[in-house]
Amino acid sequence: MTDVDLKGKRPISPHVQQGAYAVTFSMAISISHRLSGMALYAGTFFLAYWLIALAIGPEAFDTAQMLWGSILGRLVLMAFTWALVHHMLGGIRHFIWDIPAMMEKPQIEFLYRATLIGGILLTVILWVIGYAVM
Repeated sequence: MTDVDLKGKRPISPHVQQGAYAVTFSMAISISHRLSGMALYAGTFFLAYWLIALAIGPEAFDTAQMLWGSILGRLVLMAFTWALVHHMLGGIRHFIWDIPAMMEKPQIEFLYRATLIGGILLTVILWVIGYAVM
């Protein structure tokens, strides 16, 4: 058996730092779906804190209400709402593909855009309704 010099003849996979990958819209939506899932885990701890404070008593609950009623607290709650809605719409998008339906490129792009825009619009609508009911 002879030694064969394979250097320069082997396929090389592109590396992220070489700029071979350009972030596409579909990649960004996929990444945001994963990030929103992670944000839901964190938000669940915040919800648990609020419920535990409710169970402990009025003083603990007032502290939690003060925290979530602050500007920063409301921004966190708004981000949690967006993560919840965005992740739900992403799940619906995947369910549609599991059927399988809307598998052509223009339809796929439509679903990506609908997920992003729908997540933002539904979050705003939910918060407007929430403030109207308050």
